[in-house]
Amino acid sequence: MSIDLSAIENFQDATVTVMGLGRYKKGSGIGAAKWLMRHGAQLVITDLKDQEELRESVDEIMHWYTQYRAQYTDRDIYQPVFVLGKHEADNFTNVDLVVQNPGVAKESEFVQLAKEQGVLIESDISLFFRYCPFPIYSITGTRGKSTTTSLLGEMLKHKHPKTVVAGNITRSPLEDLDWLLEEKEPVPIVLELSSWLLESLEGLGMGPQIALLTNAFKDHLDRYPSFEAYISAKELIFKEQKEDQIAILNADQEIMKDIATRVVSKHLHWVSAKELSEGMNGVYRDGDNFVRRIEGKTTNFAHVHDLKLEGEHNIMNALSASLAAHLAGVSDEDIHESLKTFVGLPGRQEVLGEVEGVLFVNDTTGTSPEGVMAALRRFGKGGNIVLICGGSSKGLTFEEMGKMIGEQCKFVVLFEGDAAQDIERAIGDGAPIERAPSMEKAVKTAYENAKLGDVILLSPGTSSFGMFKNEFDRGDQFKAEFAKLGGSITLKE
Repeated sequence: MSIDLSAIENFQDATVTVMGLGRYKKGSGIGAAKWLMRHGAQLVITDLKDQEELRESVDEIMHWYTQYRAQYTDRDIYQPVFVLGKHEADNFTNVDLVVQNPGVAKESEFVQLAKEQGVLIESDISLFFRYCPFPIYSITGTRGKSTTTSLLGEMLKHKHPKTVVAGNITRSPLEDLDWLLEEKEPVPIVLELSSWLLESLEGLGMGPQIALLTNAFKDHLDRYPSFEAYISAKELIFKEQKEDQIAILNADQEIMKDIATRVVSKHLHWVSAKELSEGMNGVYRDGDNFVRRIEGKTTNFAHVHDLKLEGEHNIMNALSASLAAHLAGVSDEDIHESLKTFVGLPGRQEVLGEVEGVLFVNDTTGTSPEGVMAALRRFGKGGNIVLICGGSSKGLTFEEMGKMIGEQCKFVVLFEGDAAQDIERAIGDGAPIERAPSMEKAVKTAYENAKLGDVILLSPGTSSFGMFKNEFDRGDQFKAEFAKLGGSITLKE
């Protein structure tokens, strides 16, 4: 039993299991459930989290169920069934389709069960790729993908104000699919794709018009058996492309040369913080200049000093977005304008402001050792940082991070979690450490150990699971504690 996915009309009356509801109001689980419900599917929504944990998400779905009943009188809209706190085998074998949330591992016994029964498995991203009529520009990577995605989105909005920015950036593109299908002229679509979302595109035969891999560091080794397996998932961004589509890679990482040998596209472009080798198409930094070289033609299109984004790592993000924008038809003038105005995203080295001369920085999305080190490089002055870090381990090693903490941090507050011991061991005698069971305690301890001119930096280097709903909840709690101390969020001019 399975559904014919060649037409959206076939979802009417189909039985579909949405596996993993999630807590983001416009995220993959809720976005998929809303879209399927709107198109007449009979939904079972199942999640291992219980009713209490998912109360807001369930309320959101039921709100839209009521709305759709009133709005779409021309079709049957079915009330969804919720199976929470568990999964039941019947909901994976006796259905037409399973839509898997990216938070669910493909090795899940229930996903395997569905496959064994010949039930199709999709994600909100694979469904979007199937039905979206316009070119999709996709970005993945261990670091910088959200900033690059958002900056590329800003650049494309100069060309088309309705540009869609979605994916791993907490918005399901299915939120936008129906109105996109009504558009007469192409609308640019920028999708941030995690390795888990990319896995759902495998075998689809449809790839992004532009595929960009920002970088590849060891990450998510709790989810993948090896670094090689993680890299293979990242490479899926290129695997489904056609030869005439465009691939962009990072020339400054040795591993990318190996990845490039497996890229299908005949239009390979590179990004580098130093001059590109002869014969390479792409963009690079030359002193204060941003330079583009394509088919032998060299153009200086912007300057490092133009960048509103701060931090050395953001130079690569800016170069990557600029190259993708140019290849998508954005003028140099509009690229330049975006570079001068884009301030970055909340939770990414976000400067909140000062309390009594102590600077507070929210880097809650720094969920890998590389992320923490990027923040330490930007804000460190050899011992002025009080770092709040730690949480759930992702199978990573913290030796290099621990060494840099010893150089840049005067004190470390460590969240209780299964990564705490490994981080503590990596820091060794490099800095005094105190554990904290909550954000309130963490910020209080950090502030007590800071003085005028110091920086309190939240940069966890780990996942948020356990103590927080997600990384954004962690960042919001940090901001709330900052406000309690008398801080007011400062906005960049």
